[in-house]
Amino acid sequence: MSVEAENSQPVLQSYVGFDSITSQIEKKLLKRGFQFNVMVVGQSGLGKSTLINTIFASHLIDSKGRTQPDEPSRQTVEIHSFTETIVENGVKLRLNIVDTPGYGDQVNNENCWEPIIKYIKDQHSSFLRKELTAMRDRYIQDTRIHCCLFFISPTGHSLKPIDIVVLKKLTEVVNVVPVIAKSDSLTIDERIAFKHRIKEEMAFHNIKLYPYASDEDDEQDNALNESIQDLIPFAVVGSEQTIVVDGKTVRGRQNRWGVINVENENHCEFIHLRNFLTRTHLQDLIETTSMIHYESFRSKQLLALKESGQH
Repeated sequence: MSVEAENSQPVLQSYVGFDSITSQIEKKLLKRGFQFNVMVVGQSGLGKSTLINTIFASHLIDSKGRTQPDEPSRQTVEIHSFTETIVENGVKLRLNIVDTPGYGDQVNNENCWEPIIKYIKDQHSSFLRKELTAMRDRYIQDTRIHCCLFFISPTGHSLKPIDIVVLKKLTEVVNVVPVIAKSDSLTIDERIAFKHRIKEEMAFHNIKLYPYASDEDDEQDNALNESIQDLIPFAVVGSEQTIVVDGKTVRGRQNRWGVINVENENHCEFIHLRNFLTRTHLQDLIETTSMIHYESFRSKQLLALKESGQH
């Protein structure tokens, strides 16, 4: 038999209907809803809560930063989790936001990343335990972190040594998306130079960031991912305030020098970050967590169990 004959597809004589499977899947998924877990990591005062609220166009979390001079500073990194369900055009999204107040705020920040890494691994461990139980749930609640937004202070100089260490640790266990916080404090030239310097440092230290290359990606996917990688780290500005610009209400900030429209790509890259997280890569972030980071954790744990059972 020729290769052409083997590869040829039979022609259907009449309509069967299995092409409706996509609408069947969509109907089930819409009923169940979607889960998306985001962690934010960065020093206090970088606008982490504000950016999350800006991305999802609703007030979801309050700032955990110090607001009073007599308020004591945190001595350890704390983990705070907030869950909200938001609905858009009939699509239900259960959003779990994990904040890490106290990170990088101490005089001695040695090992300040350990509670963060432990929390991420604990979610993998919890999912694995539920997966291995004899009478497991039909749908296991997924608390694994799908995306970690890493906030970089807009110093205009370079990454801090602690940033490099933490980025290397985080990229081993989670999808990391770095952002330059409050980028309106930099001029356009300063921002370009700062981003270029950060890219060089990440390349030098071999820090692998999401999105990753995949054999399943086609030319369109590769082109999109390359455009994202060119933008990383995203220089962003967040704002929950609305202002009027040319008769149109937008989210932004107004100061004595003028107006910063967070959704104007000439002002910052917020719109590119939002589109990346919600409109083009939301499902891929979830799948990559399961197929790469969780699978790596799972295989290591099962191999360790196998080896301990042999002794």
